Amino acid sequence: MESVTSLDDLPLRTNLQGLTPYGAPQLHVPVALNVNENTHPIPEAVARDILAGLAEAIRSVNRYPDREFTALREALARYLGEGLTADNIWAANGSNEVLQQVLQAFGGPGRSLLGFAPTYSMYSILASGTDTTWIAGARDADYELSPATAVSEITRTSPDIIFLCSPNNPTGTPLSLETIAAAYDATDGIVVVDEAYAEFAPVGTPSALTLLPGRERLLVSRTMSKAFAFAGARVGYLAADPAVTDALRLVRLPYHLSALTQAAANAALAHSAEMLAMVDDIRGQRDRLVVELARLGYAPHRSGSNFVLFGGVADPQETFTALLAEGILIRDIGIPGHLRVTAGTEEETTLFLDALARLGRTERPGQTESARAE
Repeated sequence: MESVTSLDDLPLRTNLQGLTPYGAPQLHVPVALNVNENTHPIPEAVARDILAGLAEAIRSVNRYPDREFTALREALARYLGEGLTADNIWAANGSNEVLQQVLQAFGGPGRSLLGFAPTYSMYSILASGTDTTWIAGARDADYELSPATAVSEITRTSPDIIFLCSPNNPTGTPLSLETIAAAYDATDGIVVVDEAYAEFAPVGTPSALTLLPGRERLLVSRTMSKAFAFAGARVGYLAADPAVTDALRLVRLPYHLSALTQAAANAALAHSAEMLAMVDDIRGQRDRLVVELARLGYAPHRSGSNFVLFGGVADPQETFTALLAEGILIRDIGIPGHLRVTAGTEEETTLFLDALARLGRTERPGQTESARAE
């Protein structure tokens, strides 16, 4: 039998051939600011309660977990508020799995998914994995998305599913409720608002959750990976009409949320106030990054998230490599002249800004003031 030596030798599905898997660099460095994690550690008292919950759950791991993860859905509904109940809530192993299940239920061969590029790179990968056609819609200047532009792209492409990232990753751009409502009214398909970073928005910013009543095709996804500092636990969830959660039951794997995951998430949610106490500090570091990056001569974009995309970088790969040599890992997300940095602790932010200042800044040949403000 002939040995298989590479992906090219395997009978992959046609739409997967030539693709590369998702993967931000996983490097062990003193300052990792590349994947938008909450870099603050979990408070010690909360960690103790999570450990106690895991210790209790481990006693019954010889049995399958609650397939309906009822206690977790109830806890998530309480956390979100807005009159939601457990019937409105779904959860899975990270919001990526939630979105994958949405595509399994509502996408697939002959169906299409519209996103507005540049946006979260996993959207197109999830589309490929479910054999859903990916459509990259256009944005306005400075990566904004107005109601008119959203409706125009929906009318032009007639998608079955629309993903709206609010605030947008990797640009940090906030998204108005007016754009979301206009997009919903312009389609008969499923509209998903990905609010993975919603907790970092300015205080008082309304969530798309407020649009759910009367909109049975609107889904709002969230995660515990960011604001909750719970990335390693892999817990994502969404809120929607109960009929949507029934649809997702058709495609979920049996017992897809382990007893340990459910126990850890329930314990963390019981301490939501403490878990979210660091969000104000992160907002402060984000705003500091915007101010200081501009002072250093870069062009930071407005951000409602826990990261900042900044332009005016003469050679992104060179700057990325130079920072890495100093033990600081940020993200080159492939937008020419740009890099992205996560808002970490005050100390991490200082180390990044000081290193960047030491590196200096070399203008791109022929760069103009308008180009720097892109």
